[in-house]
Amino acid sequence: MTCIAVTQRVEVVQAYGERRDALDQRWQQFLHRCELLPLLCPNHSGNRQRLLDTVPVAGALLTSGNTLAAYGGDAPERDAAERHLLEFCIARRLPVIGVCRGMQSIQHFFGVALRHVHGHVASEQQIAINGKTETVNSYHDWGTTETTPDLAVWAIAEDGLVKAVRHRRLPVIGIMWHPERIAGFRRADLALFRDAFAAHTVPE
Repeated sequence: MTCIAVTQRVEVVQAYGERRDALDQRWQQFLHRCELLPLLCPNHSGNRQRLLDTVPVAGALLTSGNTLAAYGGDAPERDAAERHLLEFCIARRLPVIGVCRGMQSIQHFFGVALRHVHGHVASEQQIAINGKTETVNSYHDWGTTETTPDLAVWAIAEDGLVKAVRHRRLPVIGIMWHPERIAGFRRADLALFRDAFAAHTVPE
């Protein structure tokens, strides 16, 4: 079984005075279809490091939720967790997939400046993926029309907004749509995840 580290959003529950780590249950369903076992990584640095030291992982998934602190977000511990996982995986040449905010974390890590955007919250949106028009979803208000030499663009919206990136030398991929929120799941998304982590399965 291929085990991957999975980040969690920070939910602030004022009624209970709690900051909770949380993950949409649809990720469990999607990753199960991909034959991937999620290791839910806490946003607590010490416990996250202990997990990574104890459980072999074949890569990481940076999930959605929470605006980056650099753009006004209130979950700096989440930012630190994703930077930690990116550094951990890059040092070991393990694959990373970032989804929505996760892709923004990748872009920020590699020096891409984001800006506030409009018109990218929709259950269905047509974008060009590898030059072919496809329908996905879109739930973000930060993005960019630019990239850096390290990150190649392989999906783009009609207004020029970058919708997917791939590092030119490292196994690091980012997508701005939510594969877990598409009913029935897209075959292309299932294949993307399976292929990205397949070559890095940790022996039992």
